[in-house]
Amino acid sequence: MKYLYLLALCCVLPFTSCAAATENEAPVAKRVKPGIEVLRDRGFEELKGLRVGLVTNPSGVDSQLKSTIDILHEAPEVNLVALYGPEHGVRGDAYAGDKVTDFVDPKTGLPVYSLYGATRKPTPEMLNGIDVMVYDIQDVGVRSYTYISTLGLVMEACGAKGIKVMVLDRPNPLGGNKIEGCYVEQPFYSFVSQYKIPYVYGLTVGEFAKLINEEGLNRGQKGNQEPARCELTVIPMEGWTRDMVYEDTGLPWVLPSPNIPFKETPMYYAAAGLCGELYGYLNIGIGYTLPFQVFGSTWIDPNKLQAKLESYNLPGVSFRTIYFKPFSGGQAKQLVKGVQYFFTDYEKARITETQFYVMQAVTELYPDKKAFEVVSGVGLLDKVCGTDYVKLELSKRYKVADILEYWRKDEESFRALSQKYHLY
Repeated sequence: MKYLYLLALCCVLPFTSCAAATENEAPVAKRVKPGIEVLRDRGFEELKGLRVGLVTNPSGVDSQLKSTIDILHEAPEVNLVALYGPEHGVRGDAYAGDKVTDFVDPKTGLPVYSLYGATRKPTPEMLNGIDVMVYDIQDVGVRSYTYISTLGLVMEACGAKGIKVMVLDRPNPLGGNKIEGCYVEQPFYSFVSQYKIPYVYGLTVGEFAKLINEEGLNRGQKGNQEPARCELTVIPMEGWTRDMVYEDTGLPWVLPSPNIPFKETPMYYAAAGLCGELYGYLNIGIGYTLPFQVFGSTWIDPNKLQAKLESYNLPGVSFRTIYFKPFSGGQAKQLVKGVQYFFTDYEKARITETQFYVMQAVTELYPDKKAFEVVSGVGLLDKVCGTDYVKLELSKRYKVADILEYWRKDEESFRALSQKYHLY
């Protein structure tokens, strides 16, 4: 019996081991290769013999988290001579809205010029001694996010001085198919809505640069200048497809700004950021651990708000009640009550419209808390929306149906236009 047992064990174990190994082996994830890695694989051929400037921030890294600053600075083929910092600074040490000053980078000894201080567009003096300007920043795919505005102004300044621009492409964390929102219209062009594009535009930053350059959409911070063009090169990614959100890329997420800490946060930024411009209205998680992922206040009954929102049967989004105490902000250390929301079917969800339905639900439950009557100013909302139509129409009845046609009116025309600039 002893020998029969051992024989049986010997027969069974190999098969058991093989089965376990097969079951436990995780599928090999496809990893996208960002533009900086493609450039490096090419031996920096496009930069040889040129004096290089670099616009970047902490999100400009390779898949091993090595900074593009260090990659270019250490490469013997590259003559990196200056750095340029957008909002939050080249090293990410400035908070939203804080002015950034010029300084010398202590790690490389290179001069760092601020593009979010005395000027948002490089001056001719800042560009002295530059042959090519490289741009490497992780975008979030939303028009109001200021890094693309910085890119446009850099392209304008470099074009005027005959300096080449190179964009190292990175994934759009919202994917390449999501397009939502209307175009910007005069007089609402600003640094947070600088281009005639939808609020969510479904392009990588390289594709976006090609579009505004070739379509003449780069018309200054107020959108009223003659189209500015430059000699543009885009170093594309490898392995990215339009159906990928950031989680699908296999790349680490380095927050591009303090309130975009997680790879899924850009989705929620698009869904709540407009509402967040109504200061004093609703808490959207800024100052807490869930930026842009909640809607709440001290006076809300969370169960009623959840029930009201669920009654709308919004495609691809679900809500749950939540209670939390923000660490900072206007409601710091107070008990905030409301809803946390989740995109259960991202493809079907109309992400930007989530915040409008929240405004409708809050008004239906609390008629004395109408958004445009309880806040002191709404000017910034008009700027990020690119129009005052949303405010004017919503303020009449607070019904989302009244603005949907206008909010969606430019999406299909932009989809057709932008396809010409797809790289993937």
